[in-house]
Amino acid sequence: METPALLTATGVFVCFEGGEGGGKSTQARLLHDWLVEEGYAAVLTRQPGGTEVGQRVREIVLSPETGELAHRTEALLYAADKAEHVETVVRPALDRGAVVITDRYVDSAIAYQGSGRDLVAAEVTAVNRWATSGLIPHLTVVLDLEPEQGLGRFAERDRIESESAEFHQRVRQAFLDLAAADPPHYLVLDARGTREDVATAVRDAVRPLLERAVRREATEGAQP
Repeated sequence: METPALLTATGVFVCFEGGEGGGKSTQARLLHDWLVEEGYAAVLTRQPGGTEVGQRVREIVLSPETGELAHRTEALLYAADKAEHVETVVRPALDRGAVVITDRYVDSAIAYQGSGRDLVAAEVTAVNRWATSGLIPHLTVVLDLEPEQGLGRFAERDRIESESAEFHQRVRQAFLDLAAADPPHYLVLDARGTREDVATAVRDAVRPLLERAVRREATEGAQP
């Protein structure tokens, strides 16, 4: 049976997605710092590597020394990282009402392994939905950038960054297709914008989610 996609009833879950070099880590950190300044409990994490187990997975899947991996093996390693991450970091933080910001999540698996590799996207999606118990973000921010521009920002490249231009083009299109299929839960931004302009657009999209969470908590607190 397919695992249903579910929004958490507590906290706020925000994800940053997109190809290489688009500024996901920078924007995730800026959002986290702004939330802390505003008085919110915020957790900043990443995938793969947001847990001790995930860090080991990250070393395997990204190190050039790993060499070739069977595509199914690679997909399952990423899914295992997400399972551990959700179970030990994301879900507990959301349960206590925090804002969780993650640099990459399920969409990266769908884009990179489902579209970039020669795997069936629907199967990759199903495995990752099961691994994460169907948990989806309230908002996914896609930082869109032409692959050659993003990759040009790296002096050295890991296993994934070293893939062909065609691979990265497929990945980029997959992110755009995912966003187009579910507009209410996505914000697509041109990653060529200034850091400040992108950060402002992200904050503007997150504010309604924060206000909704506050109203929800107030309503639940008022119930006998």
